[in-house]
Amino acid sequence: MRTKDDHLTELYGLPAFTFPEERDSAGVTLPEADAVAWRIGYERGTGDERWKDTFERLCAAVDSARIRALIIGIWGDLEDTEPDEVVSAFLDAQDRLTGLRSVYFGDITDEECRISRIGQTDVTPLIASCPALEEFSVRAGESYDREGLHPLSFPRLRHDALRRLVVESAGLRGHVLRGVGESELPALEHLELWLGARDDGGDGEIADLAGILSGDRLPRLRSLALRNSEMQDEVAAAVGAAPVVAGLDVLDLSLGTLTDAGAEALLGGQPLTHLRKLDLHHNYLSEPMRQRVRNALELAGVEVDLDPSDAETEVDGDGVPVPSISVGPLTY
Repeated sequence: MRTKDDHLTELYGLPAFTFPEERDSAGVTLPEADAVAWRIGYERGTGDERWKDTFERLCAAVDSARIRALIIGIWGDLEDTEPDEVVSAFLDAQDRLTGLRSVYFGDITDEECRISRIGQTDVTPLIASCPALEEFSVRAGESYDREGLHPLSFPRLRHDALRRLVVESAGLRGHVLRGVGESELPALEHLELWLGARDDGGDGEIADLAGILSGDRLPRLRSLALRNSEMQDEVAAAVGAAPVVAGLDVLDLSLGTLTDAGAEALLGGQPLTHLRKLDLHHNYLSEPMRQRVRNALELAGVEVDLDPSDAETEVDGDGVPVPSISVGPLTY
């Protein structure tokens, strides 16, 4: 689990362990290679060792073939340095990481760097290089080019083992959504996308979600999260008619700007009573609408999270509530 203010404490069911920099390694007893999720990162501005050098020491210090989970933390000045060095080091070591099953790319707190300022790259080579990989998560910032930085990219790929894919972002571009939707992921069970806001580069439209919402390439998908979106009403309406929903156990539309209009469209779409859980927390629903959702679903045994959480509503010049979006993960 992680929050925006803390690092991951576990991954792939294993407790997180930060592999020490060389200057801090004296006297440190290392756990067994497959007993922890290894984290490589350092406090911003204090790291003397390059990320790839720390990674190489890890692979030499433990049986790298037994490493099950890898957490990638800070790799440099995140606002000025893209993580291509991380990708290159990872690809160079792929033949030694035969036991790797889970990767979290970007275990970075808001204090270290706000999500909207984290540069990223094309992450699909990391996934493709590990045919046995079961989980991949990435935390990315603005999805448009800034000087010296490249945007997050996710061209379509095929991967037969991946069960969990998470993309946390302040703003996803349409080509990323299309790339995910066009990918062949026959084993995927959980898909989680943080759509974000247009001001942070998120130019994705509902049409860009078509490949995902059809479910054609996701035969085993059981949990779908389309979160943290400023167009959450439109997302809810599209989901209400989406074929993929019929096979889901969990539907998550939390952290965005969901209003009564979106909830109305969701309830007016296909039946949702087959779900085990519907997560709508951090919403802008009126109390009468919350009660309607409860009556429609909780009586059928669906667990519904309607907590408005820390959602804050501004008022425009006419006194009409204007929801504001959460621009970073509240929980993970």
